[in-house]
Amino acid sequence: MNNCQFTPVLDQIDTLIRKSCAFLQGDLDQEQIELYNLSFAQADLLAARTILAGVEKNPNLTHIANYFVADVITSITQKFAVRPKTYGLEAAELPNLESLQDFLSPEYVSALGQQFLDDGLPESDVDEDKRIIRDTFRTFAEEVVMPLAEDIHRKDLLVPDEILEPLKQMGVFGLSIPERFGGLKPDTQEDSMGMVVVTEELSRGSLGAAGSLITRPEIMARALMEGGTEEQQAKWLPAIASGDTLCAVSVTEPNTGSDVASVALRATQTEGGWLLNGGKTWCTYAGAASALLVLARTDKDIKPAHKGLSLFIVEKPAYQGHDFEYEQEQGGRMTGRSIPTLGYRGMHSYEMFYDNFFVPDDCLIGCEAGIGKGFYFTMRGFMGGRLQTAARACGLMRAAFEESKRYTQDRKVFGRSVASYPLSLAKLARMGALISVSREFTAHVAGLMDQGLGQMEASLVKLFSCRAAEWVTREGVQLHGGMGYAEEVAVSRYFADARVLSIFEGAEETLAIRVVGKSLLDQARN
Repeated sequence: MNNCQFTPVLDQIDTLIRKSCAFLQGDLDQEQIELYNLSFAQADLLAARTILAGVEKNPNLTHIANYFVADVITSITQKFAVRPKTYGLEAAELPNLESLQDFLSPEYVSALGQQFLDDGLPESDVDEDKRIIRDTFRTFAEEVVMPLAEDIHRKDLLVPDEILEPLKQMGVFGLSIPERFGGLKPDTQEDSMGMVVVTEELSRGSLGAAGSLITRPEIMARALMEGGTEEQQAKWLPAIASGDTLCAVSVTEPNTGSDVASVALRATQTEGGWLLNGGKTWCTYAGAASALLVLARTDKDIKPAHKGLSLFIVEKPAYQGHDFEYEQEQGGRMTGRSIPTLGYRGMHSYEMFYDNFFVPDDCLIGCEAGIGKGFYFTMRGFMGGRLQTAARACGLMRAAFEESKRYTQDRKVFGRSVASYPLSLAKLARMGALISVSREFTAHVAGLMDQGLGQMEASLVKLFSCRAAEWVTREGVQLHGGMGYAEEVAVSRYFADARVLSIFEGAEETLAIRVVGKSLLDQARN
């Protein structure tokens, strides 16, 4: 089947999603299940369209696209078919799946698995400059990060200087910062693909100890570029780009989670600045960081509530331990306690408490003009963070696939290699397809963001790739059998790390219901 044959069926699916959204009442709380399912259907649909577009540039993706698109159409159709009335549909409206089944047959899927065994994962189609960058960071991940990753994970260590210092020299913290501020991004255009390529390669080495180091500088830099004054940009961006100032993001609160608009930490105006009072949680890298991006409530009465938020850059000394306490000369205090986590180790995530902690006026992003605009500045930063999270998922999946491919080819059971069995080939086929599609999808969204677009798509690619990473790493463990459950084997770390991807940078439920779902409802009514 070619693109022209698949496209009408995908268009039909698109129509069904729109019709379902128009049928719903639009109650984000009562219709959570329906909106959650429709949002993932939308993510799968866009992923299918993206891989088909990729085939036009790279015919080597043809078998992957045939399998994946057939699977997406079948999966979405079957979900609708179980309860069509719930979505305002009739069974007769659903696609006929008969013509797709050859691409899902055991023979086709096994052949695709064998293709991945023989040829590996297809490389992303990037220009020569990005290829050089990719090769440079791939080598660094293999030679520097991978030998240290297991020790960092098992001993819950901070990212060591052996990783951190070379990355500073390589300019990795300036990927989202314009050249005029000492970064690597061109002054006249965006370059999201550069960030994606570097993130993916470093995450293949280690999610927590390398691939996620870029996230906080990405968010803080984009927030500063969106709302910071010229003086603030000139002060902070060069320091971030050089790595001299390590960053953390202090947005999430114990009682709000991904509901950013409900942030309650108070910022009260005082002479020369503001006093912060309240708690935060899941502030990754807060100990080592010397600058925290803190979202605080400067107006408790304004409606809607998100217009009462402002964004601050809070300076502090760097600490290397799992806990810290910093007391200002004027009596303000900040404390942090690291939270033991299942995976994603290397930077530590902290519970934070601010007690009359003083922040000068010039550390309010936008200064007086930035009062009440913190929510918007934060969302601009998170938009890039969601794309970066998809790239992190791609790197982690690649690592899991490569380990699984090696192990299953070497491991013999019942007289033959694990990789030679049809079920193993089917698992490897799906793993390889999900990784290939996620990479194409991520590159597509990077291109949109470089055009000033892609806000919705950034959420969709995060939903898709992060869920894919959970499945891929789970199957990586399964293909290793009992050894997959041993801490000494890397796939156990990949599995533990993958679980966090669907939670941070916007939990998948919040993204699916209140970002993507709401957008789908709005589109259906316009």
